[in-house]
Amino acid sequence: MALSAIGAGFGRTGTESLRQALDMLGLGPTHHMYEVMGSEEQKERWLALAKGETPDWSALFQGFNSAVDWPSAAHWRETMEAFPDAKVILTHRPAEDWWASFSKTILVAIQSGKDVGGVASAVIADCVFKGRPDDKDHAISTYLASIDDVRRTVPKDRLIDMPLGAGWKPLCDGFGLTVPAAPFPSGNTKSQFRAER
Repeated sequence: MALSAIGAGFGRTGTESLRQALDMLGLGPTHHMYEVMGSEEQKERWLALAKGETPDWSALFQGFNSAVDWPSAAHWRETMEAFPDAKVILTHRPAEDWWASFSKTILVAIQSGKDVGGVASAVIADCVFKGRPDDKDHAISTYLASIDDVRRTVPKDRLIDMPLGAGWKPLCDGFGLTVPAAPFPSGNTKSQFRAER
């Protein structure tokens, strides 16, 4: 199974809502950090990749038709090349809003000590933020640079630019699909994130 959708947006930019939306549109199942957290095999594969092992993208995404959120979002460039027919979806929100959400959820989980040596530490803290996920200025700069990089790199005919709250239209237009009658999903609020951890 080849990926048809690759999420390039950082965690806390609506990636769980996007996961649900892709599944509702028939573009799933969609890989998300949830799948990694629930599978020792997934953890081992992503940790090996974080340590420099050559990836087997087909094995990493076996059984999935789309991928969003970290850890896969940290590798959008490589997966875009590995799956040349996939659309790249850039979810984003204003930088200060992103930091307010990230710092109260993912950063807290990383700093809790429960993930020492785990995927969140290896991929998010170390690979994405170069060991400085708690440095607000550095984190925001990294976030904004990633958005710019995606927009500069991904061909226009493959890029779906989705600001948080954009609803179905960008996604359905990008895939040539009809907008569903159901409301666009909303998942993984800050309170839900905390409750699950």
